[in-house]
Amino acid sequence: MEIQGVITNIVFRNPGNGWTVADIETENGKIRATGSLLSCHVGRTYKLTGDIFVHPVYGEQFKFDEGEEALSDTESGMSAFLASDLVKGIGPKTADAIVKKFGKKTFEIIETEPARLSEVKGVTDKKAALIAEAFVTYKEFADVEVGLQKYGISPKFALKLYKAYGSATMEIITQNPYSLADDIDGIGFRKADAIAMSMGIDKDDDERVRSGVRFILSSEVNRGNTYLPEEVLMEDAASLMEVSRESISDAISAMTFLGDVMLDTSQGTRAVYLTQFYDAEQRVTGNLRLLNESDPAPVNADAASLISAAEKDTGMEYSEEQKTAIMTSLGSSVSVITGGPGTGKTTIINAIARILSHSGLETAIAAPTGRAAKRITETTGFDAKTIHRMLEYYYDDSTDGMRFAKNRENPLDCNAVIIDEASMIDLFLMDALLKALKPGTRLIIVGDADQLPPVGAGNVLGDMIASEYICSVQLHEIFRQAKESMIVMNAHRINSGEYPVCNKTDSDFFMIHLDKQRDILNTVSDLCSRRLPEHYTDLVPVRDIQVLTPVKSRIIGTENINAHLQAILNPPDDMKVEKKFGDRTFRDGDKVMQMRNDYDLAWKRTDDFSEGEGIFNGDVGFIEKIDLENKKMTVVFEDVKYVAYDFTQLDELELAYAVTVHKSQGSEFPIVVMPISAFPPMLATRNLLYTAVTRGKMAVVLVGSEKHLDAMVDNDKIAERYSGLRDRLAALIDGIPV
Repeated sequence: MEIQGVITNIVFRNPGNGWTVADIETENGKIRATGSLLSCHVGRTYKLTGDIFVHPVYGEQFKFDEGEEALSDTESGMSAFLASDLVKGIGPKTADAIVKKFGKKTFEIIETEPARLSEVKGVTDKKAALIAEAFVTYKEFADVEVGLQKYGISPKFALKLYKAYGSATMEIITQNPYSLADDIDGIGFRKADAIAMSMGIDKDDDERVRSGVRFILSSEVNRGNTYLPEEVLMEDAASLMEVSRESISDAISAMTFLGDVMLDTSQGTRAVYLTQFYDAEQRVTGNLRLLNESDPAPVNADAASLISAAEKDTGMEYSEEQKTAIMTSLGSSVSVITGGPGTGKTTIINAIARILSHSGLETAIAAPTGRAAKRITETTGFDAKTIHRMLEYYYDDSTDGMRFAKNRENPLDCNAVIIDEASMIDLFLMDALLKALKPGTRLIIVGDADQLPPVGAGNVLGDMIASEYICSVQLHEIFRQAKESMIVMNAHRINSGEYPVCNKTDSDFFMIHLDKQRDILNTVSDLCSRRLPEHYTDLVPVRDIQVLTPVKSRIIGTENINAHLQAILNPPDDMKVEKKFGDRTFRDGDKVMQMRNDYDLAWKRTDDFSEGEGIFNGDVGFIEKIDLENKKMTVVFEDVKYVAYDFTQLDELELAYAVTVHKSQGSEFPIVVMPISAFPPMLATRNLLYTAVTRGKMAVVLVGSEKHLDAMVDNDKIAERYSGLRDRLAALIDGIPV
């Protein structure tokens, strides 16, 4: 049966899958309805198809299988529709005025004579056009909404599909459902495959097998691999799609012919690359060779004299190891300096920058994250930027995408580039950097090769060192001041497989021994809200204390810890505006993190009044303002970079009172608090613990089980990444072309 009515109350709604429990006022009275709706708004009219049933607890309900919004033919319904979220800035007063003016012909006027809307006071010609455009979009999406329901596509993905394909959504899905896996972020092969199977597509269909192969290779990219051995790919594809190896082999051959994948040999095995990653490895190799074989701009004296002058200038005496690193960088076109905490990497950056500056050589300093760049500026006095900002990342209208303004045709105008925190640089970022360097530019790469590899694909720093093609200096000596820090000493102990020493008198490294995760959670909350702020009185808890954990779920995962810390550190208040989004609640003042690269997000800085686009995975900021009327939330990054998020973009943000260790790379925090418990073996590793510990500057506090802490130190198994860069660079030593 079919019913139609106005939603008067939403009892429950899961925005992920659209499951809704709502009260609906029909012409026959009120009834509670349950089912899946792609959109749901109080005051708007819906048409539902289903059956009446009697719930043993909640009584009579209408369980619907299909539901869609229906345009109301009453003036009150029309007004409610316009005042909901059709057009930003139209509230109940303006909506009432429009309906009062045009009555039951309101929707007809909007669709056929939108210019007449400007007859209403407060509606400009521009706003009239926006209303008309939004109304057309709504009607198109409503048609798509009905078509998508039978495929079980959630509201979030339905909106993504419509944004990507517009009114052609259903046509594209019908013609090739596997295009969803390639075009829509978050809809993988399995979801597209389920849709295709419901359409009757055969398991051995060529497009299905090719899509499955692309899905597996893309999944491996998300794990950091730039390629997959062909034998591994064959096994995974056969298991995923339940098709013959012959079908998979034919698909790989066809994809090679079409240019979707490339075949090569790496580490003695036949390797299958997505073409863009093969091309990027080739370019990085070729451009590193071009730089390495070029003569850099000379300094104005011999290296020893310059180092002596730098020592006098800074009042420091460099160790022999540091002098070797400086001399290697001055004497090489491309060089790598790597070492753990306390080995003087920042001191070396300062010295090299001073020497190059005194030689009249223009030097740019950059790091992968804003926080890391800011730290370089604070510790050396030299201006540092993010790599993206140095390369002038921007939105290009002509290509409808993001690009770097600095490239081969428009290179950086400098004689030297110093990059810090290089362990975070993935293959694509390295590719962009090298494209922007002129032959003869001196490139100095600094980082800690023992930290976690980058989130993106590739292992650039590790591959450069392991290839032995690039001049590299490994720092081992820990300096006296650093030796006074148990954070530094324990980091090196962990890295060498020794257990950390905790709770020494006047120490900066502590452990609270607990076994139960609930006790660990409560202690972490107490440390962040009371015990640490009482001891370190100059710190601001929300800003200066960071909880790091290996996992997102579980009692001591980021999701649960964030909920607890938000309630304690930034509790509800009548003066604070809130916005619920799914299972999250954002509140004025909350600490949040960007969870994926969004190259289109516009920002404005208050320090130099510059503007640009792009907020990146792992950036941390604070909610400045939640504007419920205009459906915007302003977040401030780096204290000066203001970004206005539309409410539809809030899935890009998560609370950041607690973050995963992987997300903390490149950052440094005054105090780090880390729960220690039984984590999955792939996460309970030595280098993850090492990375977490080295994020702390003033204090590190571990809370949990000593047994599990020791197990993390013992677990030195690092998942090897499939990356061909090391072999390509090593081949250059023997003069083998890439």
